[in-house]
Amino acid sequence: MTDTADFKQPVSVLVVLHTAALQILLLRRVSPAGFWQSVTGSLERGETLGQTALREIREETGIAAPPDRLLNWHRCNRFEIRAEWRKRYAPDVTHNVEHVFSLCIPEGQSIVLAPDEHDALLWLPPEAAAAKVFSWTNRDAILELPGHYLRSRASPA
Repeated sequence: MTDTADFKQPVSVLVVLHTAALQILLLRRVSPAGFWQSVTGSLERGETLGQTALREIREETGIAAPPDRLLNWHRCNRFEIRAEWRKRYAPDVTHNVEHVFSLCIPEGQSIVLAPDEHDALLWLPPEAAAAKVFSWTNRDAILELPGHYLRSRASPA
């Protein structure tokens, strides 16, 4: 019998990284090849969602982001897990719950890709970035980013 600890949890984060000028960072996946996306990753046991987001940012881009700069949208998306990734999850798991975050990073920020996960990066304005990503949840978050970012800047710290 396989222990459920051997499987990924069906809980993940999506983090849209962007500049103050709203240029969106996209990463091209190694597998499946050619899929463009924002930073994503699964919750590991013992982590909070914020810790997962910060870990995935660091692993996928090399950026050690300060926790107070991470914006939690308090939004969840539920979607069916793609067939090619289903084996990573317990046999009865078919759907994932994704929590959305964003992070504004300085223009010209150095990005170091994790070569086992991504092989290219692009900076694009929101509409072009939304048209390029493969995930509907990523597309929707990118299109909603300008409103979230402007509200976060207007809110007192």
